[in-house]
Amino acid sequence: MKVVGQIQNICGKNCAVIAIDAGQLPRLHSEVVDRRKKPVGKLVEVFGNIRTPYALVVCKGQCKCSVGDELYTE
Repeated sequence: MKVVGQIQNICGKNCAVIAIDAGQLPRLHSEVVDRRKKPVGKLVEVFGNIRTPYALVVCKGQCKCSVGDELYTE
């Protein structure tokens, strides 16, 4: 598993904003899982500064992760 980043904010009921590493940008529309390999959602957008980018993850159903949790891709 590759670390995508750490959740910075939960937007609404089904979106999470995560801070990602600029050196290892994940692919768009990739599946995102939590540390227990449970599916969280899809990475749909990368935005922000080149040095400190953020990503938007649309969760499947209600987002059950909390701020500070790390998310991964396989």
